[in-house]
Amino acid sequence: MDALSMLREDHRKVKDLFRQFEEAHDNATKKEIAQTALKELKVHTALEEELFYPAVRQEIDEEEKIDEALEEHHVAKLLIAELSRMKPSDGHFDAKFKVLAESVKHHIEEEEGQVIPEIQGELDGDGLGEKMAERKQALEGRMSGASSGRGGSRKSPRGGRGRSGKRRTGTKMKRR
Repeated sequence: MDALSMLREDHRKVKDLFRQFEEAHDNATKKEIAQTALKELKVHTALEEELFYPAVRQEIDEEEKIDEALEEHHVAKLLIAELSRMKPSDGHFDAKFKVLAESVKHHIEEEEGQVIPEIQGELDGDGLGEKMAERKQALEGRMSGASSGRGGSRKSPRGGRGRSGKRRTGTKMKRR
């Protein structure tokens, strides 16, 4: 998939999640939708910041548009961080999520209405799309690992002892 098609698909996906959140009536459903949307937005912003915007800067002379997009990402990241620490039953969760949705929808309109039309035909969409697809897969894998408890430290709960309960060999221990 080329880079621009990938971005448009991501945009469609998060707009659909925002719509689903608006239609949801119970906190469990809202939580599930919000978690999915926040994960999608984290991956998408990373792709744009790491790969897409640098490629766009090389092709068009619109520093202000890219700078504005990066500031919109900054605001979205602040809201994402706050929402990540909240539950749907918390006061202002719905309001905060709606503000995030409106901000992201505005960002999408500008990107699809101004940036993408200007860059279309100027960008190696297939080459960039390949890089973005690889990076997206890595980011999604890392996020699913972290959310399932597989990310982070893998220290043994037995304080350096193996399954048998004996100290692991290969690590020299000082004798007292």
